[in-house]
Amino acid sequence: MSSDTLKKDVAAAVDAMASELLSVSHAIHAEPELALNEFKAAERLTGAVEAHGLPVQRAAFGLNTAYVSGFGNAGGPEIAILSEYDALPGVGHACGHNIIATSGLGAALALASLGAKLPGRVRYLGTPAEERFGGKEIMARAGAFDGLDAAMMMHPSNLDLATMPCIAISEVEATYFGRAAHAAAMPYRGVNALDAVVTAYQSIAQLRQHIKQSERIHGIITDGGLAANIVPEKAACRFYVRAADIHELAKLKARVQACFEAGALATGCKLELQWGNTDYLDLKTNWPMAGAFERNAGALGREFFPIKDIPPGFAGSTDMGNVSHRVPSTHPMFAVAPAGVIIHNAEFAKWAASEKGDAAVLDGAKALAQTALDLMCDAPLRERVKADFAATAELSQRALQTLQESSPTTREHGHDHAHGGCGCA
Repeated sequence: MSSDTLKKDVAAAVDAMASELLSVSHAIHAEPELALNEFKAAERLTGAVEAHGLPVQRAAFGLNTAYVSGFGNAGGPEIAILSEYDALPGVGHACGHNIIATSGLGAALALASLGAKLPGRVRYLGTPAEERFGGKEIMARAGAFDGLDAAMMMHPSNLDLATMPCIAISEVEATYFGRAAHAAAMPYRGVNALDAVVTAYQSIAQLRQHIKQSERIHGIITDGGLAANIVPEKAACRFYVRAADIHELAKLKARVQACFEAGALATGCKLELQWGNTDYLDLKTNWPMAGAFERNAGALGREFFPIKDIPPGFAGSTDMGNVSHRVPSTHPMFAVAPAGVIIHNAEFAKWAASEKGDAAVLDGAKALAQTALDLMCDAPLRERVKADFAATAELSQRALQTLQESSPTTREHGHDHAHGGCGCA
């Protein structure tokens, strides 16, 4: 059977289950859950997989809210389709992960509907904790992406883009410990931990004048003390540090750490510094795969914004970057909101459950499934995909090695203690 016929079949399958997919999307959107706590979303998604007669393993690869379902013919290529479903604090699904979740679900179920006609295997992965903690990296270390020929997912945006410009990122939490005292009667007996945070914050603000256009440092104060008339004995902040790749990130992290140490030195506070357990790598887009996805999505009426016209410095981060250095990957974006609506904003969350959001679920499911079929049916395309990945394989190996070697630590006055940290998006 020709790939064109199979593509029509999966598109028809998506249309046939449209109401089911959109119901799941809206249900996930209505009950946003933070990273590693996406229990309701994971149950809705795995329940849908089982309802279509497919096997599913819950609590997969060491994460309670991860899952995996595998099906198809062992003789062909094995393609991973990914779903994300965690939300953001305060603004819910302002990154549209309900759309990512159900476009991946729809693609997997549509491919499964082909039965014996499916010319390969599908590994459908539920990947929690993208916004924090680096779920995909944790799963990768447990073997989730071993033996794959390709991996793919779709992300909502305010533009149709063939790929998402992504840079490397690390999270750091700084906690300062001072001494409490009456702020009026005996301020000289106190050691002000909030002053340490403010000194570090100002040092980082000054550092930002002298970093590259591709780099970002941004953060919040998470603990500023208990009362205005008590010298704060504890204060804390959380920052994200971003750079073009893992090697540039390591250099910038050292400069940021010096700012935190300056806060402790200036105030006499003790500093506890925790770097994330895993950094997010830059996204290595496989361009033959991206091209195939763009052609399939274009046939659905999607019009892609030229990558070359994206403004300099416009970038985010994702743990899909960690996957892309292990296996050929693509991470396109679909417009679900007008161009003026920004992601990670409450307004974007509204659009994630709108008609445009619903259209992205269905178009995304179709384009992902059809691109998977291209990879399964088109041997020359698979060779181009392999060649594109191999061209930078040495750089990827170096990046992964650097990632593994950069073991996180908790620092107290220069003493190191192992800890479990987190990542970010």
